[in-house]
Amino acid sequence: MNSTRARIIDITEGGEYDRYLHRCLVGPPSRRYRKRIEYLKRAIPKGFRKKLLVSNRDVVGQIEYAPAEASYYPIEGDDIVVMNCIWVLRRAKGHDFGKLLLEDMIDSEKAAAGFATIALENHWSPWFRKWQMENLGFKPIDSIKVVHKTKHKGRVFSIHLMWMPTTESAHSPTWDEQKLLEGITACIAHPIYHPQTYEPSQILARV
Repeated sequence: MNSTRARIIDITEGGEYDRYLHRCLVGPPSRRYRKRIEYLKRAIPKGFRKKLLVSNRDVVGQIEYAPAEASYYPIEGDDIVVMNCIWVLRRAKGHDFGKLLLEDMIDSEKAAAGFATIALENHWSPWFRKWQMENLGFKPIDSIKVVHKTKHKGRVFSIHLMWMPTTESAHSPTWDEQKLLEGITACIAHPIYHPQTYEPSQILARV
């Protein structure tokens, strides 16, 4: 795989790869998934972006971000952009594609005072790991310990609020911890996804 042929494509407004707007890099499309559709309808007019990294016409990476008020995380802050997700397929590792996606986001959002996201520690998923976010330049500024109510019951893991200021005047973001316990409804592949079929309001519990 030749990293010099990689290109980043914004699919937010449609195009050749617009089918990925409603799905991740692998797995079935979620165009019928009501929560995702509702989220995109709210978020796109407020600045939500989703971009793909394509190498030799092979889609191998993605990044999704939005201003804090349009993120699906309960993160708040002035002039802050929140990275909903970043993902590079395992077969494309070793080319710094994650850093390319991150740099593209930062370059595209020059007005942002900083960037925030979440990270997981001791979670069973390979995604959103704390060390991965730290390798990209984020630093933890807050955390909570939780358990999942339906998966791996009893296994305690941490959710970290991660922060990357890009201006000297940037103020650190805050998050609504109680709201975070409800999980994520706008992405069926997210490690703390709250299924539509799970009726209780919270999918996580603090420990």
